[in-house]
Amino acid sequence: MKRRTAIAFALAMLVAGCAGLPAPVPATPEPLRVIVFPGGFNWPIWVAQQRGYFGQQGLAVQVTPTPNSTFQLKGLIQGDFDLAMTAIDNVIAYREGQGEAGIDGPDLVAVMGADNGFLRLVGAPDIASIADLRGKTLSVDALTTGYAFVLLEMLDRNGLKLDRDYRTERAGGVSQRYQALLQRKHAGTMLITPFDVNAAEQGFKTLGRANEVLGEYQGLVAAVRQGWARENPRRVSAYIRAFTDSVEWLYDPKNKDEAIRIYLANMPQGTSAQSAEVAYRVLLDAKDGFYRQGRLNMQGVEKVVQLRAKFGPQGKTLRPAAAYVDNSFLNAAMKRR
Repeated sequence: MKRRTAIAFALAMLVAGCAGLPAPVPATPEPLRVIVFPGGFNWPIWVAQQRGYFGQQGLAVQVTPTPNSTFQLKGLIQGDFDLAMTAIDNVIAYREGQGEAGIDGPDLVAVMGADNGFLRLVGAPDIASIADLRGKTLSVDALTTGYAFVLLEMLDRNGLKLDRDYRTERAGGVSQRYQALLQRKHAGTMLITPFDVNAAEQGFKTLGRANEVLGEYQGLVAAVRQGWARENPRRVSAYIRAFTDSVEWLYDPKNKDEAIRIYLANMPQGTSAQSAEVAYRVLLDAKDGFYRQGRLNMQGVEKVVQLRAKFGPQGKTLRPAAAYVDNSFLNAAMKRR
């Protein structure tokens, strides 16, 4: 019986593909292992879980939080996870053999854009400006991947050079860096909203916003191994549909109260309603909030490539921005709309 069901589903998928229609939803939800950085930027995932959008798309999504980018990318490349919500710079780094995990990901690609990173440089209460970071130690996840190059660029534009005017230490993902900052282990770090909001409530100061300094920038993306994705296209497109459905739901003002409840239920205990309101305003800003329809900002991807060429390992020419992106799954997902 199971064999007949599988054959019937495969034939239905083939017919749908030939007709240019969305693939049918399987009777039994298909597993999808997703690894994410902890934080409020996972709001669309929480909505998809709470409101059943993943199930409606025939997915049984298992979400795993990662302590840092090396764990995340190593797990994705080795097949421990199917999809990672990660910085596109991580995709580029591991494609080019420049990642810190000691493993290459030659077929990693971004299949959906999520946001511009919501990156803020935050300093301790006694740090009034970027200039005050001279002689200090700042924390990063991994100096050769992720958002570290944004930090270096922001300081470089203020005349501060790494290892001459300041130093860095690895402290893990944004959650770990946030905790290290609160404990005054470092003078500053790059945080992602809503961590900067929570830090501000405790007297820490936002010294600069990446989007105001860099302009176009691609931050978080959905990343996969291209080979696996081509063998499982329905799962990838189904995830994109559920995620983008959640984003659209979040942008609808009539859903705000429920959205805030979902947010607070998934954030650490003690998260204030005030910080949730600020997160709602920032993450759902009409111009700079979550991307609608999952489109990647290709100018932003190009900016990431430029920063990696400037601050990354020298002696290797990076590929054009489009080489790190596969839009076929997004296009398939959006056909139903």
